[in-house]
Amino acid sequence: LAGARAEVNPDEVASVLWKYFTELGSNAKETVDQLQQAEITKQLNTLLESNLKSVNSYAEDLQRRLVPFATELQARLVQDSQRLKEQIRRELAELQAKLAPYADEVHQQIGTNIRQLQAKMSPYAEELRSQVDRGAGERRRALEPYAAELRDRLQDNAESIQASLSPYADRLQQQIDGGVESLKERLAPLADELKAQVGQSVEELRRGLSPYAQEVQEGLNRQLESLTAQMERAAEELRARLAASSEELRAQLSPLAQELRQAAGGDAEGLRQRLAPLAQQLDERVGQTLEAFRQQAAPFGEAFGQRLVERLEEMRGRLDSGAAGVEDHLELLEKEVREKVAAFLSTTQPAAN
Repeated sequence: LAGARAEVNPDEVASVLWKYFTELGSNAKETVDQLQQAEITKQLNTLLESNLKSVNSYAEDLQRRLVPFATELQARLVQDSQRLKEQIRRELAELQAKLAPYADEVHQQIGTNIRQLQAKMSPYAEELRSQVDRGAGERRRALEPYAAELRDRLQDNAESIQASLSPYADRLQQQIDGGVESLKERLAPLADELKAQVGQSVEELRRGLSPYAQEVQEGLNRQLESLTAQMERAAEELRARLAASSEELRAQLSPLAQELRQAAGGDAEGLRQRLAPLAQQLDERVGQTLEAFRQQAAPFGEAFGQRLVERLEEMRGRLDSGAAGVEDHLELLEKEVREKVAAFLSTTQPAAN
């Protein structure tokens, strides 16, 4: 039960709730009242069923508690949204007024931080590109012998080919699966390193701005918390994109093994005819698939760095103008949702056997 409980990811639950909070929040009140509980219940059911299939009692208990909690939280956020928006507007106006005498220094400090962040992100982006290129090359070299082996097998008699084809397809699939997992393990630490670098960069910016914001430190901290939340989300999205690209690579390569199994299941007489095109195309198809993966995943690091720079530029614009955008209060509301969901889940206990 404890292990199953750990499988309930607070971020996944929070994402379900936040998705419907934002979508339904734009509808008429009566629509929200009619839909919110049904839709949230449906999404939470799917999430809990996929994660807790073997622990029905805990899933049912958690759902009974979580759905009322979610609808109550939605009602509170609707009320708090306008209050928080006004609070951020006042804080930014005060922050901008207090920083006005130091506008040039503040602008320069953030500019310096942007340049430092770009300099720090560049090696990570290059390393990510290098690891993607290296991983794709290794996968290509690991799969090359399978194409040669398949061509060699075509020289055997039909019965021998058919008997050995399924084990060959199994080995090919194992090589594909192992290669994808190895690639994911290689790329995942880079996302962790980038996330750590994000925290360090924000802390450096905090220290750099502190001398100018002693009277409005709380307001500055709120802006930096929002900036940190945005940057950390970007790092998590990078991790998810790398994992998704690796899984897409698996999905693109796995049909090769499936086609071999299907060929083995037919009559022995036409086996060579069915296998010959695949034997000729195997190298090319593997190469094209790995090149597509490389072209897709290699630029992720540069895109991540550019996104962080854009977030810093946006914050500099807010401090210059004192004007808050819609995203300012949404970032903090989402942060609050995630914190409340994590706190709620930490207090729920699995049902005893």
